[in-house]
Amino acid sequence: MFGLSELGVILLVVVVVLGIKKLPELTRSAGKAARIFKSEAKALKGQDERGATSDPGRVISGTVTGRDDDARQT
Repeated sequence: MFGLSELGVILLVVVVVLGIKKLPELTRSAGKAARIFKSEAKALKGQDERGATSDPGRVISGTVTGRDDDARQT
């Protein structure tokens, strides 16, 4: 009866007709969300690059004490 592309076009027409008043607001919100996402991704990438080169990791010194497994074997 209807293919996927025809249903997509019908859905797009319905969304545009019913949401014509809110369409500019929705596109503005989508643009803001995309900008925020890009800036956060860029910040995380920069943080990963800085962290990988300057922070070799954290080593905690200590001693190992007896475990319950050792007590059962004797």
